[in-house]
Amino acid sequence: MYPAPFARQHPDAPAIIMASSGETLTYGELEKRSNRLAHLLRSRGIKRLDHYSIFMENHLRYAECCCAGERTGLYYTCINSFLTADEVAYIVNNSESRVLIFSQAKRETALAVLGQCPKVEFAVVVDGPGDGDRIVNLDQATAGLPDTPVADETLGTAMLYSSGTTGRPKGILRPLPEQSPAQQLPVFDFLQATWQFHDSPIYLSPAPLYHSAPLGALTLCIRSGGTTIIMERFDAEQFLALTDKYKPTHTQMVPTMFSRLLKLPEAIRRKYDVSSYKIAIHGAAPCPPQVKQQMIEWWGPVLLEYYGATEANGLAICDSAQWLSHYGTVGQIVFGDVHILDDDMKPLPKGTPGTIWFKTASPFEYFNDPEKTAETRSTDGTMTTVGDVGYVDDDNYLYLTDRATFMIISGGVNIYPQECENLLITHPKVADAAVFGVPNEDLGEEVKAVVQAMPGIEAGDELARELMAFCAEHLARQKCPRSVDFEEELPRLPTGKLYKRLLRDRYWGNRTSRIV
Repeated sequence: MYPAPFARQHPDAPAIIMASSGETLTYGELEKRSNRLAHLLRSRGIKRLDHYSIFMENHLRYAECCCAGERTGLYYTCINSFLTADEVAYIVNNSESRVLIFSQAKRETALAVLGQCPKVEFAVVVDGPGDGDRIVNLDQATAGLPDTPVADETLGTAMLYSSGTTGRPKGILRPLPEQSPAQQLPVFDFLQATWQFHDSPIYLSPAPLYHSAPLGALTLCIRSGGTTIIMERFDAEQFLALTDKYKPTHTQMVPTMFSRLLKLPEAIRRKYDVSSYKIAIHGAAPCPPQVKQQMIEWWGPVLLEYYGATEANGLAICDSAQWLSHYGTVGQIVFGDVHILDDDMKPLPKGTPGTIWFKTASPFEYFNDPEKTAETRSTDGTMTTVGDVGYVDDDNYLYLTDRATFMIISGGVNIYPQECENLLITHPKVADAAVFGVPNEDLGEEVKAVVQAMPGIEAGDELARELMAFCAEHLARQKCPRSVDFEEELPRLPTGKLYKRLLRDRYWGNRTSRIV
């Protein structure tokens, strides 16, 4: 995020609009505020390549907290605002953050975090009172500081953490060249061209800003002189109303948001105009093909798929026709070469699933974790994987099958649960679904489905039988769940990531499953 060029060209143009409150931050204000914060960090001895963390909900002050680091050569870590104090403290400590920036709404958790993070030298609360020398109010601490750039302006970037759905979160570190912040990293040049962020776009952001795709899209929108409308939280009808009001050209969503939009009553869906969209990016979680098809029928061929850019630059797009053929189709424009390899690192023929490896164009490593970094690299160091499984068809389109860590081995047969999840979510009585392996004495594992029913639908044995019969109509026998359990709500992050580990652990108890 670097607002300087547009702060000079149109200082009064809105950079940020908060969806519910209507609060607006102009480019001129964003430039001045981020410069003052940059001076504060420098005055406290925070130097190039140091780290700090941001812990807050979607907030008007979020962008300036990122901009300050991006123009001072710092790594800033945006932390999931729903984590507990212990979880936040792990990331703050692991990232070696010297500063913690938080909101008043997160104050209680932040104070508990600071008690566990002795290496945090000071904290900044953006909209609440300070407390002694260690916690300062943002406006008071920056009052009187210059609103012009620091003398040693240099490019910084985010160091985000993986979601931790299958283990401890890991920091993804990209090397930072010593260059002007006006020149962004090559990965963002690629994204800006691929996602078509140019000529002052209008971007509607319905997802949490701590996640890589929403944060990246906000970054690109600011670097394109556009306006971002930030939803404090996602609501399906409010999203459509905001679309009708602001006429956004771009949005970034997760598949569960698509599902919630599609399950609105037809009269509500048709009430709002969505024709302004040129690009709708989706990522963070698999999207069932039926959901894609319905979205394309409604919105037209504006969808782009985003895949793994944070960890392995495995980003691609696909056209709408290919999207209809299979879950997770990724098109022929790929950032980095793709190879489908077996366990012995041998190439697999077209149409055969295997581990997806990339020759990445932008290097990265897991912060302070050389062993984990080595696990993702080929022995010669030229390729990277994040453990996804897929295949390439005769037209060189990449299909994602599942994550290797989620594979079920039942009676020696490998079963990827994503196909069953994709099917269940299309059932009119299902709001959400998770499928995974549970212990079976004879087979090792068997397929289990855990379902969140739609509001007003009775969850019980009758619905379980209906859903199992539904699966049997469309899937091979070994892919179908042997049983269905129900939860009031599945443990999903607002980013769309499913904490499948939390569900699975209830069934495995003290036994060890293969997902780590």
